[in-house]
Amino acid sequence: MADNEQTDEGSAPAGEAAAAAPKSKRKLIIIAAALLVLIGAGAGGWFFFFNHHGEAAHAEAPPPKPPVFVDVPDILVNLASVPGERVQYLKIKVVLEVKDEPLVEKIKPTMPRVMDIFQTYLRELRAVDLGGSAGLFRLKEELTKRVNAAISPSQVNAVLFKEVVVQ
Repeated sequence: MADNEQTDEGSAPAGEAAAAAPKSKRKLIIIAAALLVLIGAGAGGWFFFFNHHGEAAHAEAPPPKPPVFVDVPDILVNLASVPGERVQYLKIKVVLEVKDEPLVEKIKPTMPRVMDIFQTYLRELRAVDLGGSAGLFRLKEELTKRVNAAISPSQVNAVLFKEVVVQ
């Protein structure tokens, strides 16, 4: 009987330990999850309130360089016309806008080619082609495309008009 009492007493503490083990694991998981939430909230707060690396990067950005301009000699051409009509002339002063100074030195040796391409294109135009702002916009786009082809691999940002006279 003494043996039965010992087994009963011995089994009771073993049952309590088995019942306590799942509760302690659940508590451990809850504590670990709460700790992770606190760490995440702290890291997020630090990132949004104390991390100023993005502002420093914006403040240190260098200001953009101003563009450089290359003058093209004045161009005077007669426009295409139907026989019997009076001859009309186009006088144009153009400036090329480039990104930086070293590009100017690359463009200057090719200026005769640029002038040839401009004159060849402009002689094919009619006075009607230059009418209004749409006509000048098309002319600007065509001249930009042609000058970029002439000075390739270098590129011109834009062709700017100083003067356009149709007479």
